[in-house]
Amino acid sequence: MSTKRKKGFPDHVGERERRSLKAKKAPDIGAWYGMTMFGVVGWAVAVPTLMGVFVGVWIDLTWPGPRSWTLMLLVLGIGLGCANAWFWLNRQRKSILEERDRDDTRHD
Repeated sequence: MSTKRKKGFPDHVGERERRSLKAKKAPDIGAWYGMTMFGVVGWAVAVPTLMGVFVGVWIDLTWPGPRSWTLMLLVLGIGLGCANAWFWLNRQRKSILEERDRDDTRHD
């Protein structure tokens, strides 16, 4: 069983109001911050993908064979890049939720 008490409507309204006030006090991060985050996620996917392509091309040119290493390492690079971006975004989401929980427990 959970040790937290069940929250009613007034509690939810109070939480939302506290978050709203905190957001108004925080410095305005603007659109550039959002664009930067998109860039970080994009690079997290692009770098492993390009590395896979370059290594695959090098293998295909050095040791020609019936299979395309470029294609296989391209898919592997995309997979690793997406996993990298997912882990990074998940870590950011967890830190935001932990901060929100800390703020909520301070005001209970």
